[in-house]
Amino acid sequence: MSQHNKSQLDRVTLLNQPGPPCLLVIFGATGDLTARKIAPAIYNLARRELLGEPTAVVGVARRPLTDEQFRDEMLRAIGTYSRTQPIDHELWREFSRCWHYQSLQADAEGDFLALAGRLKELEAQHRTGGRRLLYLAMAPNVVQQVVCNLGKAGLNAPAQRGGCVRVVVEKPFGEDLNSAAALNQCLLGAFRERQIYRIDHYLGKESVQNLLVLRFANAVFEPLFHRRYVDHVEITAAETGGMEGRRGAYYEQAGALRDMVQSHLLQLLALVAMEAPSRMDATAIRRQKAKVLRAIVPPAGQEVSRRTVRGQYAPAGQRIGYRQEPGVKADSQVETFVALSLLVDNRRWGGVPFYLRTGKALSAKSSYIVVVFRPEAAKVFRDSCDVREPNRLVIRVYPEEGLSLVIDGKVPGMAGILRPMKLDFRYGSSFEAASPEAYEHLLLDAMAGDPTLFLQGDEVEACWKVVDSIRASWNATGLPKLILYPAGSPGPQEADRLLGDPYKHWHSP
Repeated sequence: MSQHNKSQLDRVTLLNQPGPPCLLVIFGATGDLTARKIAPAIYNLARRELLGEPTAVVGVARRPLTDEQFRDEMLRAIGTYSRTQPIDHELWREFSRCWHYQSLQADAEGDFLALAGRLKELEAQHRTGGRRLLYLAMAPNVVQQVVCNLGKAGLNAPAQRGGCVRVVVEKPFGEDLNSAAALNQCLLGAFRERQIYRIDHYLGKESVQNLLVLRFANAVFEPLFHRRYVDHVEITAAETGGMEGRRGAYYEQAGALRDMVQSHLLQLLALVAMEAPSRMDATAIRRQKAKVLRAIVPPAGQEVSRRTVRGQYAPAGQRIGYRQEPGVKADSQVETFVALSLLVDNRRWGGVPFYLRTGKALSAKSSYIVVVFRPEAAKVFRDSCDVREPNRLVIRVYPEEGLSLVIDGKVPGMAGILRPMKLDFRYGSSFEAASPEAYEHLLLDAMAGDPTLFLQGDEVEACWKVVDSIRASWNATGLPKLILYPAGSPGPQEADRLLGDPYKHWHSP
């Protein structure tokens, strides 16, 4: 075996090693996020033998439950939401003995002291070595209070020599720049930056992680990600669902701009546009992402009305509209769809528009990035085809993770006619192993202390500067006006006007 192949094999072997022993403490353990994402992710890591031995789980929430009641709730959640079915009941019988529960009120300092004592007992019982991961899967309005009480109870520091404490914080990271800065200040008052893991589950998807490999491990692509060759970039995150899971009240405070653009879409933009890091580690990668986010020119004033489109889904067929959802005002002006155009003011991307769009209750659930290239300089084939489209690279985030390169090819026959042809790669058919769910990857990284796929505080604040500028203009002028679109449709047709050319349109895989 060559040295190169051996090193590649060693790398694969390393990546499939179990994480270190850990005591995973989930705050908000009876909530929807734990049921749908966190508990199934922990179970699937155990099923893949990727959890360190030993690993124990402690659920923390307001409701009074026994350990057995909590285990029964988690089994039902795993049976409903796990990507692997049926449940391995023999595995669960053994593994569930390591799952425990502690009732706690966020504003009761005494409950945190009791929790500290319980964790110390469980660490001794399971011999987890003092490694703790505190996962804050709770409403944003109580996170600061919990963080403050964690510090007062000493739960922000290792309880024994050789141990460590890390804290995972779910989005939203505030509701604007000021609140995000306050949250960061609160976190840094109790924890050091290296202990804080701000999670965005989009960054755990295989296709998103592969963006760095695509760009920086393939000499054929890296030079093309440049204003000299790229006409524009499209980033889409479309959802078919509405306000399921009692999200109406949350969306009334957030809207699509805060919920999706501030986090997922701007993170995808950063990965597409960032410069090559000096090395593939967390510090270098996150530094380059932050540089791109700071280089975005926030639209302001009248420019916002030209460079944004906002919509809200209305009743259609059997589907209710947003204003009929529980927790939503009857005259709500909150956007469930937003499309916008952004510019990155640096040498690589100057003048190249980045078009972002996201929406609820749309016709298809899909997330993807489209890099649309400029036409060839020499028009030698201008008379050969009347249906030509620009070359484009499509990175599919969901579903069917993979990528496609659309190029021109000659139609068989005597006539020199060109037609678009697609070179396609799919993770499911190219690799035998199924892609892990994003939360599985991110949980394992947090346990192992790898912050590469998590956000730094300066990234979060740079994203809020863009979003706050748009929202300030919306609030001041009321423009652009909110457009109602039928639930189950592709969204407002007005989104096409952002592209600035009647012959340009949003691409779809």
